Amino acid sequence: MTLSHLSNSTDTTNPAKHVMIVAGEASGDLHGAVLARELLALDSSLILSGIGGAGMAATGVTILYDISRLAVMGIIEVISRLKDIRSAMKTLEKQFEMNRPDLLILIDYPGFNLELARRAKKYNIPVLYYISPKIWAWREGRITRIKKYVDRMAVILPFEKKYYKGHGFEVDFVGNPLLDQVQPTLTSNEFKIQYGIDHDATIIGIMPGSRKQEIAKILPVFMETALLLNEKIKKCVFLLPLASTLTEDDLNEHGVMDDRLDIRIIKENRYETMAACDAAMAASGTLTMELGILQVPMVVCYRISKLTHFLAKPFIKAEYASLVNLVAEKEVVTELLQQEATPENIYREILPLLLNQEARDSMKQELFNVSKQLGEPGASKRTARLAMEMLVG
Repeated sequence: MTLSHLSNSTDTTNPAKHVMIVAGEASGDLHGAVLARELLALDSSLILSGIGGAGMAATGVTILYDISRLAVMGIIEVISRLKDIRSAMKTLEKQFEMNRPDLLILIDYPGFNLELARRAKKYNIPVLYYISPKIWAWREGRITRIKKYVDRMAVILPFEKKYYKGHGFEVDFVGNPLLDQVQPTLTSNEFKIQYGIDHDATIIGIMPGSRKQEIAKILPVFMETALLLNEKIKKCVFLLPLASTLTEDDLNEHGVMDDRLDIRIIKENRYETMAACDAAMAASGTLTMELGILQVPMVVCYRISKLTHFLAKPFIKAEYASLVNLVAEKEVVTELLQQEATPENIYREILPLLLNQEARDSMKQELFNVSKQLGEPGASKRTARLAMEMLVG
């Protein structure tokens, strides 16, 4: 696929600028879509291409490779997707040759994107990295590649600017894009009415993440926990927001259609779905911060293959797995990792959040405090301005 047919500029002396945006999973597609809109608001003549999903495609980005083929986590799990990863890399490098971007914007997804940044340098393509690789958590050695191949970095967590400065690399703290995106338009009562849920029902979120390998590890555990909760709580409804990288068939493989449970798979209204929950079981990742901004009490779980965990453990530096706890620099939400993520443990930790008002209110206050540390809204606008500075500079 080439992009020459997309140019809307007839001025050969000042042709339209081409920006490539590369995301590798559902959260990156979400951020990429909002950034694309902000870029086009600043310059409607821009030609946008890259790797993304439905969100980026809807904003006018020509999708060169779909993220559903790339969303993967874990050292061992990546091996099963090497063919797709190599194919995507080859596709983008071909674009570097045939339709050289004026700017490459990378969104998280460090294993792939740092290698892409290296290759971009061979074509003298400037690189803006939006949403830093979590090198403060593990694989700190990547700082060498970042300093070598990344021209400008826009970070979204408050402690990252100080971290990078300590490593001799100045970055821009743009605030957290979730502050703009996590804005439900329905109240909890309106959501219940729209989805036919009794006003006095207890609503529990089942949020296993956006990657197939991820849900294979944790969704069956969440479903077993749901059965325990269903026995304890008289009237409960379970909500499962469907990530853009998944289909209902992906979920059905792991017991979601259990007729003993009132479980609703919600394809739209992602933040309305989250906000309606009294508490949630959540996989570690971006969604924990989304829940935090919405002040939804949660138990955070994380499971990868035993071999991947064994290989990665020596490189992990962060004290916590969830973004909420990392920003708070203390345990605000319970984390159950690897063998500790059992139905019995999750049940024990989430039950007080559902039945004890004091426990729920205490966590909600802590989550409010965390969200206040994320800066001011407007992260995507600020990042778009950085991109424009690089395009005209």
